[in-house]
Amino acid sequence: MPGVTPAYFAEADPARILEEYPLGEDFLAGPARLGGDALRALQDQRFLEVVARGWQVPFYARRWRAAGLEPGAIRSLDDIGAIPPFSKADLMASIEAAPPFGDYHGVDFADPARPAMVMHTTSGTTGTPQPLFFGAWDREVQNALVARAWRLQGVTDQDVVHSVYGFGMVNGGHYIREALLHFTKAILLPAGTGLETPSAQQVELMRRFGATVLIGFVDYLVKLAGVARECGLEPGRDLPVRLISGHLGRESREAISALWGGAAVYDWYGVGDTGTIAAEGPAQDGLHIFEDAHYVEALDADSGRGSLLGAGSLCCTVLFKRTVYPVIRFNTQDLTELLPPDGASGIGFRRMTGMQGRADAMVKLRRVNVHPGAIGALIAGMAGVRGEYYCRVERRGARDEMTVVLEVDAADAAARETLAAAVRLRLRERLNVEVAVELVAPGATADTTGVERRQKPLRLVDLRI
Repeated sequence: MPGVTPAYFAEADPARILEEYPLGEDFLAGPARLGGDALRALQDQRFLEVVARGWQVPFYARRWRAAGLEPGAIRSLDDIGAIPPFSKADLMASIEAAPPFGDYHGVDFADPARPAMVMHTTSGTTGTPQPLFFGAWDREVQNALVARAWRLQGVTDQDVVHSVYGFGMVNGGHYIREALLHFTKAILLPAGTGLETPSAQQVELMRRFGATVLIGFVDYLVKLAGVARECGLEPGRDLPVRLISGHLGRESREAISALWGGAAVYDWYGVGDTGTIAAEGPAQDGLHIFEDAHYVEALDADSGRGSLLGAGSLCCTVLFKRTVYPVIRFNTQDLTELLPPDGASGIGFRRMTGMQGRADAMVKLRRVNVHPGAIGALIAGMAGVRGEYYCRVERRGARDEMTVVLEVDAADAAARETLAAAVRLRLRERLNVEVAVELVAPGATADTTGVERRQKPLRLVDLRI
């Protein structure tokens, strides 16, 4: 890890990390078997450690005292509801009040004895990029949890892993590289986005080095499957991909698998502030929440109360981030549903569904909630539809209207009109509200969505703002 100080390695003891947060068979035989009182006791111990750290951080101390809390008031997880949740907006307000880094990390940057750190930023998909800080311990535990997810899904030391997570200031590509390098022996092809390594070149890299696993956001992986065929290569025959680990949301697992010659497709979930929270296992029946590392709640949109089961906005407390930037009741604003454990899997942790949209990117049309990020799954598999799109929302008269701008293959005017009508009908049936459809040529949405260069393509263009 070039540029990282020796202190970093001293603070990130890999043997201790793997003892506390094991992978593979050690995970399945250890933490995964915890449940009931044993799991609660472990969570309580780790929770109180991060709360103690939280009182040392100005951001938390200020917010908690404003809510009527004092040190010692939080004695266990039973009291977590008294802690006010925070969101990205609160972090950005902290940065504005104390530029350029804010005061949510608890670090005095002028202190020569400050801890070793890694800094990245968020992608800025929902606004100005936010600084992300990782202490050595926190960062390496996050890396281990990524590797835990992949081991659970079947990644081996013999695999050749092709990653399309980008580099630069964002966390993605670096995080993936560290997880594979530090906790597996798999070979990594760190291709990054289409801006860093052109799509046709990525396909050739896969062919030349025999990539067996693809990792990244599925939007771009879908595009790469099309590029492969344009280059005369058939996934599953010329490209021996057997496993895809990405972020599915509501995308069709079956459609993605078919594009890649029948490869197994797995979902996993996390955000930059928290690291990996949950991942699918072999049963592919919900994502297993790594409850030894995270305590998650579903926040009700109206009351703001958190629940351990049911639907809502995912709120996460990271139980291992006790050095730099503790994360205590972070409202991710990602919509999901929390499920009980799947006893047949042998993993005693709760599960969650994949991300179902964002609370801050939802559009209300005639009293119907529409999530632009879910549109792709609704039209997947339609003949002539490429899958690349964005939603344009405008205020017309007294109401909001949405147009789905969609890439298609059809060139003939009559064929395009027939296809547009079919897409409008499909969306009206699935959304229960009428939306307009605008068909465009292949590649025409790329400048707007940024699919070639962004970690997460933009799906909503809001012209009401």
